[in-house]
Amino acid sequence: MILLLIVGMLLLLMASGLPIAFCFIAVNILGVYLFWGGQVGIEQLAISMHASLASFVLLPLPLFILMGELIAESGFATDMLDAVDQWLGKLPGRLSFVSVAGGVLIATLTGTNIASISLLGDVLLPEMKRRGYKEPMSLGPILGSSCLAMMIPPSAPAVILGAVAEISVGKILIGIIVPGLLMAAIYTVYILTRCTLQPYLAPAYEAPHVPLSQKLLKSSRHILPVGIIIFLVIGVMFLGIAGPSEAAATGALGTLIICAARRTLNREKIIRVVRNTLRITVMMFMIMAGSKAFSQILAYTGASVGMIEFLTSVSISPVITLITMQIILLILGCLMDAVSIMMITLPIFMPIVRELGFDPVWFAVIFMINVDIGGLTPPFGLSLFTMKGIAPDYSMQDIIKASVPFLFLDLLAMALIIMFPAIPLWLPSVMR
Repeated sequence: MILLLIVGMLLLLMASGLPIAFCFIAVNILGVYLFWGGQVGIEQLAISMHASLASFVLLPLPLFILMGELIAESGFATDMLDAVDQWLGKLPGRLSFVSVAGGVLIATLTGTNIASISLLGDVLLPEMKRRGYKEPMSLGPILGSSCLAMMIPPSAPAVILGAVAEISVGKILIGIIVPGLLMAAIYTVYILTRCTLQPYLAPAYEAPHVPLSQKLLKSSRHILPVGIIIFLVIGVMFLGIAGPSEAAATGALGTLIICAARRTLNREKIIRVVRNTLRITVMMFMIMAGSKAFSQILAYTGASVGMIEFLTSVSISPVITLITMQIILLILGCLMDAVSIMMITLPIFMPIVRELGFDPVWFAVIFMINVDIGGLTPPFGLSLFTMKGIAPDYSMQDIIKASVPFLFLDLLAMALIIMFPAIPLWLPSVMR
């Protein structure tokens, strides 16, 4: 009853339109006042919220956000996509493949699906429309590729998940790499198959011949720096040279140096980068502090323990419990954003996951894919609204229809990871 009361009150406040950070704070203040002894409880709440943020585990978050803002302001992504396009030649659905390849590369630079959609949409959509691409092969691949931003480091949501769920951030960041590449491979097979069977969806056009020397030169200028950033973030963690915090710092410094070398940043852009980084970081930290206190209230009142005892006492197999969790996440994904879903469900789900003996990193990867799918599900999928803002000429119905195949492809990837846990666990097991 306490669990239903607390979660119900939180959902009610969120439905009222109040920002999620303030929803958590309001529920926490009422909860600690009732259950922690009035004024003493409120003082303890302040101490708890401070302690939840005073941790180096969270340091990668603002640095990853800083990387994304630098890339967005520098115009680096446009040149990178042009370099990728030159290598694809006369491949059927060429621009759709560019969106997938670009989605992988942009994911290593930004870490957020909104930034990925914005960059890919601004660069590719006008050219796709001019070449006669239909919505399934223009809007769809861009929406699908945006999901890769959360599944390939640097991923800000992965840092949040690790901090809230008390799982190694480094292992999550390494663990999502293979699943992210698996999703990209599934998209590629789907696009190639559909463009071969239905060529009218992506009409072929004569690509200008580009000499190999020019391709190599452009790749060295616009794709090689991405490889350097990938090594500075992922490589140093995998080799055991640095932890997630240090890797985020080297990645941010490398991104700043590369953007400065391109001479595309000026004083106004740098100020805008810092301001946006601070704004997003403060918002996420407020939400996380409220969520941490929320989970402590659930534990103190016995709500979490009661949920675990209930699930372990009934004769339901752990796999059914896991599937039930995924269904709940899919439903929530239709109604709210990824961070909100994490903050509400992780304090409830993680004690159950550990009690049932599931590997936390494996569950975290499945969780990431599931909340990522939420961005593609109507009526409130954030990725759908972002695409509508970038492509106002297309109706919301067209955007939703284009996203549906990629939604099912993501579900396929999630099913494969559930059936084969080695997919996300292999890389973390060999990292130093």
